[in-house]
Amino acid sequence: MFLTIAAVVLLGAPVRGSGVARALAARPVTRVFLGQSTVRGLLGDAPAWRGERDLGTIAGDLGFGVGSVVGGVEGPSDGTVAVAETVVRNAVDRLVLRVSHTGLLTSRKVAEQTAHFLRNGHFTSEAARATPEVDA
Repeated sequence: MFLTIAAVVLLGAPVRGSGVARALAARPVTRVFLGQSTVRGLLGDAPAWRGERDLGTIAGDLGFGVGSVVGGVEGPSDGTVAVAETVVRNAVDRLVLRVSHTGLLTSRKVAEQTAHFLRNGHFTSEAARATPEVDA
């Protein structure tokens, strides 16, 4: 039996590269923590989304996370990933919720929005839309 995947939701994924990863990679003592995650990924060289499936992105803007310790986060963020780092060209929908990076995995609101997107191809109308000034 084959499973057809109709939609994908990314939670706080730094698809445009991670300032925190760049800060960690710049120091030999912390570079080891990144492992292979910087290869075609965290440093901004991830492949472009080709739009094979409906894609939604959820970013957090509760700035509490590792970025406050190691640096590298600029602008609104979840404390680890900047909202601007989560923008994907050709995404169907995106939104920003008041959660931290870890909170993206534990928030009921994030879970509800993810389920809604996977069922309907968009987030709910009452969700906090992503800020329009972030260039897609």
